[in-house]
Amino acid sequence: MAVPVFNEEKDLEPNVRRLHAHLRDTFPYPFRITVADNASTDRTPRIAVRLADELAEVEWIRLSEKGRGRALRAAWSGSRAPVLAYVDVDLSTGLAALLPLVAPLISGHSDLAIGTRLAPGSRVVRGPRREVISRCYNVLLRCTLAVGFSDAQCGFKAMRRDSAERLLPLVRDGEWFFDTELLVLAERAGMRIHEVPVDWVDDPDSSVDILSTALADLRGIARMRWDLTRHRRAGRATA
Repeated sequence: MAVPVFNEEKDLEPNVRRLHAHLRDTFPYPFRITVADNASTDRTPRIAVRLADELAEVEWIRLSEKGRGRALRAAWSGSRAPVLAYVDVDLSTGLAALLPLVAPLISGHSDLAIGTRLAPGSRVVRGPRREVISRCYNVLLRCTLAVGFSDAQCGFKAMRRDSAERLLPLVRDGEWFFDTELLVLAERAGMRIHEVPVDWVDDPDSSVDILSTALADLRGIARMRWDLTRHRRAGRATA
């Protein structure tokens, strides 16, 4: 279970301890939590080291460059666990959905699993601005890349390690678009994506810059659309 962080000295300790306690007390499988610090400049590294010293199932890695995608790639590439997952450090997603997230991967029913805030059964508490942006982004994905999944950006995902070994070398983005690119590539490869409706409460103290993230996502969509169009043309030319 990867927890990517950047300058999260406020939330890191209480939320990793909460996640650890939940997994220890309710999860029927062995687990490991990897705090993936991508170039934090506050007290985050020191807190992560202390947590790794105190909790046997917690480890810490440090990256010299920012980017959630880079943090996840590093954490997952270094793991030998049969199922790889991640949660955002703010734990906006209800932890009760963790077992439904990973169970179809362990059973072999699915290759990837994602939390969705946009499906029947989800319960979401967030402001109208973020709600509109999220829905518009996912509609844009369906219109431009013809995706079938409902929620690309929920920070609550898992995949089988064999699927990760196929996909990670293909993902070019190292920041926020990493999730979307991973899912689009998985779907194009015919992998089975399981969706889990989640309870989700917006973190009012989130440090995510919505505007810059949205612009980066739009650039990512344009790149992937161009790449897919070019590949189709190349396929027709050689047919």
